[in-house]
Amino acid sequence: MRTFLKSIVACVCVLMIQSVVADPVGPAAVATIDRNLWSEDISTKIGFDRASRASQLVYVRNLHVMQTMSDSEILATFKINSVNRNSVDQWINTELSLTLNNYLQAAKSCSASDWTCIEKPLGLTDFLLKADTWVVSIPATISAWRDNLDRFTHTYISEQMRLAALFPKVTSEIATFNENEWTGASLADREFYLTFDDGPSKTQGTTDETLAMLKEQKKSGAFFVLGANFQNRVNTNSNDGVRTLYANQCVALHGWEHQSHAKWEQWQDSVVRTKEVVENTTNKQNVLPLFRPPYGQRQEGSKDFFKVQQLHVALWNIDSQDWNAKIDANAVENRIVTLMLIKRHGVILFHDIHPKAKLALPKIFSDVGESVNWGDCHSLAKL
Repeated sequence: MRTFLKSIVACVCVLMIQSVVADPVGPAAVATIDRNLWSEDISTKIGFDRASRASQLVYVRNLHVMQTMSDSEILATFKINSVNRNSVDQWINTELSLTLNNYLQAAKSCSASDWTCIEKPLGLTDFLLKADTWVVSIPATISAWRDNLDRFTHTYISEQMRLAALFPKVTSEIATFNENEWTGASLADREFYLTFDDGPSKTQGTTDETLAMLKEQKKSGAFFVLGANFQNRVNTNSNDGVRTLYANQCVALHGWEHQSHAKWEQWQDSVVRTKEVVENTTNKQNVLPLFRPPYGQRQEGSKDFFKVQQLHVALWNIDSQDWNAKIDANAVENRIVTLMLIKRHGVILFHDIHPKAKLALPKIFSDVGESVNWGDCHSLAKL
């Protein structure tokens, strides 16, 4: 049975990716899902937990199956030239452990008659066995939901395995180098933060619209700005205008230009210049001591530099893919909510220079209702 499933996984992944040339930044295929196939409400904590448990059991089973892919299958499936097997194994093992812990959190609201509940697993091996049995026995009445989520998790795991296979030759959010870097994976259960990259846009553009949406929704976000874009807004709107723009929100650093800081000879100057213009313009209480490298790409030996600059490297663990032309705002909404159900906490990556976040987020807030906690962006300074 395991061999058969392994063959199915390899074939599915190849079909999804075979016609696309892989690049070090974006995935060849983006995980999307039809959340309407899950008919239950997730806006309450109990409803969120039920959907969370069901999603996690499908996810962990597919993690376990895809863990059996050989190096040659990974190379062929993801169209890459080399594979860091240790990195792949580390990512999968970490995800398996995190998903077990997340399931146990979700299981706190279990009742004896709840079909999304399995007997409390006695360790990871027991969890995997019970997940296999549970997924196979899902009633035919919800087979469309199961099959759809199965495809989503296959594709999402493929996105992440590809990043892990390339790391650290191509750096990304898939792993950290040291304790000065974080992804959001260690946050408390149900705790989520919003982050936005690449802005600000030109005056009255998508950054202004995204900020207006957050104000209306009474939410906050961390905006990782590009120094050149930020300076242009200062030149156009003045220091006071920019301070007003980001009032009650948070501003952090994304470098002067949107290019990889892994090989750019001027990467340190990029960070310092951006830090200077942000600190000289933004209200002090709204500046976060955080740097997010474009694409998540940075140098392994940069820890000492960032410590001198009193900065942490701020990554993420939930990627909206809102920059990707392959998906629209509705797909972004469904993707993010599904990943929230699976991961149950995290830092979510959006881009305020694109319009999808301002469209998707009000729907996301409505979907999850009071079932999660949206953190104040200022708290990210404490991570």
